[in-house]
Amino acid sequence: MIEFLKVILNIITKKEVYGVVITLAVSYFIYKTFTIILEEVINYGKVGYEKKKRNTITNLFRNIAKYIILIIAILTILSIYGVNVKGMIAGLGIAGTIIGLALQDTFKDIINGINIIAENYFVVGDIISYNNFTGEVLEFGLKTTKIKNASGEILIVSNRNIMEITNLSQKEQNVLYNICMPYEQPVENIEKIINQNILPNFKKIANVNAESVKYLGVNDLADSCVKYLISFNCKRDQQWQAKRDANKIVLVEFSKHNISVPYPQLEVHYEK
Repeated sequence: MIEFLKVILNIITKKEVYGVVITLAVSYFIYKTFTIILEEVINYGKVGYEKKKRNTITNLFRNIAKYIILIIAILTILSIYGVNVKGMIAGLGIAGTIIGLALQDTFKDIINGINIIAENYFVVGDIISYNNFTGEVLEFGLKTTKIKNASGEILIVSNRNIMEITNLSQKEQNVLYNICMPYEQPVENIEKIINQNILPNFKKIANVNAESVKYLGVNDLADSCVKYLISFNCKRDQQWQAKRDANKIVLVEFSKHNISVPYPQLEVHYEK
């Protein structure tokens, strides 16, 4: 047992072992400390959209710091094992030119990523449309941007390819909501319920701009119902939940007046 402990002690007291452990521990400590200070400084006092933008900047600088610290840690470990790091750095001039040519696309990704932030294209959490793919910006990195749509599909785009996008989060979504009512119901009766009961409740829906809620009139004479149109604005990423809440309000309010929502019916005529 004593001999075993001596062997273990002999191993861990070698510079090649404890040096690597200390290097990794210090590197991790520096990275975590840097990210905490970075988040505190950049996000201090910021709320709402500005905070989302600052979070995107924070993620970008965090990625840059991670790679820089990783490179320094690797060079330090190599020097511990006796590798001529100074010679390697001196030789990086020629190698850097070769690597630069090989990594042109990567540099384009990084440069365009910085440009995206500077020009305020989008931030993490925004809803954007890119090449007919619409979704939420899930992650923004040095090389790529991840976009997740409503179906859960994730599109990964190289930053260098993001030249034109439509940012749907920097303005409210206009929602056109049709209410289908039976032909048998007088228009005046339906419009009275809409104006007195439906619209006030629509204004209370979360993330809906109350001032934007308007009744626009009879929109369509469909096969089995009359469609009454309501318009309202809401946060771009909340439109589907707003519609679900609106559906519930319509069902509850019309059921109070013993009016059922129509459904498609087939009428058959036959001769005797």
